[in-house]
Amino acid sequence: MIHNLWNDANGTFFPESALDFMPVGNLREVQLQRLKAVTALAYERVPLFRQRMDEKGVKPSDIHTLADVRLLPFSTKSDLRDTYPYGLFAVPMSEVVRLHASSGTTGKPIVVGYTEQDMEVWKQVIKRSLYAAGFTRGDIVSNMYGYGLFTGGLGLHAGLEAIGATVIPISGGNSERQIMVMKDFGVTGICATPSYFIHLIEVAQKMGIDFKRDLKVKRGVFGAEPWTNQMREYIENATGIQAFDIYGLSEIIGPGVGNECQCRQGPHIFEDHFLVEIVDPQTLEPLPDGQEGELVFTTLSKQAMPAIRYRTRDITALETEPCACGRTLRRIRRISRRSDDMFILRGVNVFPSQIETALLKTEASLPHYLIVLTRRSGLDQMEVRVEVTAEMLRDRVGEMDQLQKRFARNIEQITGLHAEVTLSQPGSLPRSEGKAKRLLDQRNLGA
Repeated sequence: MIHNLWNDANGTFFPESALDFMPVGNLREVQLQRLKAVTALAYERVPLFRQRMDEKGVKPSDIHTLADVRLLPFSTKSDLRDTYPYGLFAVPMSEVVRLHASSGTTGKPIVVGYTEQDMEVWKQVIKRSLYAAGFTRGDIVSNMYGYGLFTGGLGLHAGLEAIGATVIPISGGNSERQIMVMKDFGVTGICATPSYFIHLIEVAQKMGIDFKRDLKVKRGVFGAEPWTNQMREYIENATGIQAFDIYGLSEIIGPGVGNECQCRQGPHIFEDHFLVEIVDPQTLEPLPDGQEGELVFTTLSKQAMPAIRYRTRDITALETEPCACGRTLRRIRRISRRSDDMFILRGVNVFPSQIETALLKTEASLPHYLIVLTRRSGLDQMEVRVEVTAEMLRDRVGEMDQLQKRFARNIEQITGLHAEVTLSQPGSLPRSEGKAKRLLDQRNLGA
């Protein structure tokens, strides 16, 4: 009875969310206890971790404080590929109840496994993510993440059912049907990649459907790819919904490592299950709170495949200010770029998110762009193809020329590099039903 009362549409407190407000001292005690346990598990049962710890002269008994995590070796995505498929598993396959795999474009995929307890932890952190974003019993939710080997679809699905929401396992694609389902089924919540949802906004417009007038969608959790605050503003202005950032990656657990609360000032990390560090991506030395660097995680409760100091390649910082929501869980700044998304042009490090920020400074642009890198006469060139509104394309040549110059100037102000800007018709650039592809590097094809 109490469970039902606390989880109805009018409830104000959810039992699982109590962990989000744990006193910091108690939280650190839980983390330390679990860090000692997971270190011992990895050392005992995962040959690669034992080898690397022995090489560093480190034993599980050397972990006395949370700061001692720095004694442990790092791990990377290549470790999962090198030990494919089950080399990093810490339990026999008879205890593994679920396997997922990445959608890697090159080589072997990464494989992750879950015990029954891992599945329960996953469901719980998804519940806490959804509660933080305001989802509750009574919501009707279109889950547009891919089902199958990708962790997004099934991961969100279990959490949505656990909070008592009505789940529509629609996955991606067939966009006109997506809009029909949202309208006819009275959908109130969305789970999707931001790039695919933006595509749906376009499809709805072509169908004569106005999100604010014709649909009941109130909120959405978006993730699985970096996205900027400018992209959030575009989504919210176009649809009237609240857009929340959910953070996760398959190697750690899947979606649900962290999620934004109602304050929407960066995802809270569920620190009772995930120990977070920020390190310098070059030196790998720890950085203080508030300083930007690479995000590193150690799983504290994962049984099937514990991750020790896993380098995510995501660039962010730990926020130092307490959140107004009262949660004691630390927040990370929203992930807008990854170190492995970076490209180097004429010696300058550039991230696609910087281009996105520059383009979305003007109302004439649409959130669809493609960066094309070529090499002419031995010199690297950058072309940015950006979709603009139909009204702008109907303007006089002089006004379009000024718009191109404005785009180029914004890009140069942020990156320090000149770019050739090409204005494209709405709908002319490729769309994705999953993660957006923003970069086309053709430099090895040129002279």
